[in-house]
Amino acid sequence: MMVVEEERSMEEGLLKLKNQNDTSDCRITACVILSTFVAVCGSFSFGVAVGYTSGAEIGIMQDMGLSIAEFSAFGSFSTLGAAVGALFSGKMAIMLGRRGTMWVSNIFCITGWLSIAFAKDVLWLDFGRISSGIGIGLISYVVPVYIAEITPKHVRGTFTFSNQLLQNAGVSMVYFCGNFLDWRMMALLGALPCVIQAIGLFFVPESPRWLAKVGTEKELENSLLRLRGRDADISHESSEIQLMTRMVESDSKSSFSDLFQRKYRHTLVVGIGLMLIQQFSGSAAVISYASTIFRKAGFSVAIGSTMLGLFMIPKAMIGLILVDKWGRRPLLLTSACGMSITCMLLGLAFALQQKMQLLPELTPVFTFICVTLYIATYAIGVGGLPWVIMSEIFPINIKVTAGSLVTLASWSSSSIVTYAFNFLFEWSTQGTFYIFGAIGGGALLFIWLLVPETKGLSLEEIQISLTGQPDEISHM
Repeated sequence: MMVVEEERSMEEGLLKLKNQNDTSDCRITACVILSTFVAVCGSFSFGVAVGYTSGAEIGIMQDMGLSIAEFSAFGSFSTLGAAVGALFSGKMAIMLGRRGTMWVSNIFCITGWLSIAFAKDVLWLDFGRISSGIGIGLISYVVPVYIAEITPKHVRGTFTFSNQLLQNAGVSMVYFCGNFLDWRMMALLGALPCVIQAIGLFFVPESPRWLAKVGTEKELENSLLRLRGRDADISHESSEIQLMTRMVESDSKSSFSDLFQRKYRHTLVVGIGLMLIQQFSGSAAVISYASTIFRKAGFSVAIGSTMLGLFMIPKAMIGLILVDKWGRRPLLLTSACGMSITCMLLGLAFALQQKMQLLPELTPVFTFICVTLYIATYAIGVGGLPWVIMSEIFPINIKVTAGSLVTLASWSSSSIVTYAFNFLFEWSTQGTFYIFGAIGGGALLFIWLLVPETKGLSLEEIQISLTGQPDEISHM
């Protein structure tokens, strides 16, 4: 009974704090901006890794004498390494902290990019790809989690979506610079933001929610003061974070079996489902092998890559602007619908070109337009929002295991798609895009029925609404 009473009092205190107006929670300070910038430097390297195979394909295959199978393996090794990194990302983030995990990711990424840049044979290439992939696996989990935990709730979606913006900037750099830079030089450019992040991490605070988790109250308050301003009243936010952390800790200790408790089932299905949708709808394949698609359609690879490079950042800005205005669900639904339609149109274009020999002169331009629209619709929703939602929906007590599992699901499925794409493309060009389009159609139903709206809510409010914890406690 004493435990029940303690839980009830913690919950009542949290509900009171929720309803209090804390103006300091709405401030966007220079420290929040700097901390976000430092975090998303890793996201830029992430984007370079994703687009690297498209920009470097011809150069690497010619210089190193790789076959299609060897190059496909090289491309997929990044996602394989990321899956390994994902396995340890959550546990590392709780043991070393968010900043410590980013430092470890920098070691793997810099080592990997340097190995690729100075590769003498295919083993160096593959080692570098796996090493940088492990670092990316860590980045993909810890960066959105860190940003979500340090930003005020009214701009949390926008700031967390900057993770996707910098990924797109990295992809854009590869697409654009791949026309005139050597593949070794592009690998060195991939390592540069990791060096910047490693230095910048000395000047930014640790996540206050991680500090609450490990029980350092003084450091928690210092972190919040740096993030909200030295003159800010952080007492309400500090108490809310500590109350919610104690509530979930007393309710359940973090273990793998906790994920399958009934109250967490919905959040787990949403987290893993969105990641599977993101990958099996073809995003990794289209972005990684855009040059292969243009070549197959007869469109200039140089023009196509340059145009995509110029287009990547502005279209990502659309999602950045709309995420806290429209909300997560409308953007996800719009994105999935657009991806499904453009994939079906791509399949139709290749079918008309190859099987029916109709409008062959229009197919290259039509393919370029469809690929551009596919990437645009992907960027405004399915590209970044699964990571945003993943960073929001899991309570602190299962965030380690759940986040690791969700990230592992993302990179494992991405590895399958990137490795299989070239073989699927050889089997049936139009059939490949019909499959991606059908998965995008199924994604609409999944998002409509299961994905919650999290716009404008604090992390604690989101987690209570999804797990139903207050109701459980009040009925005990």
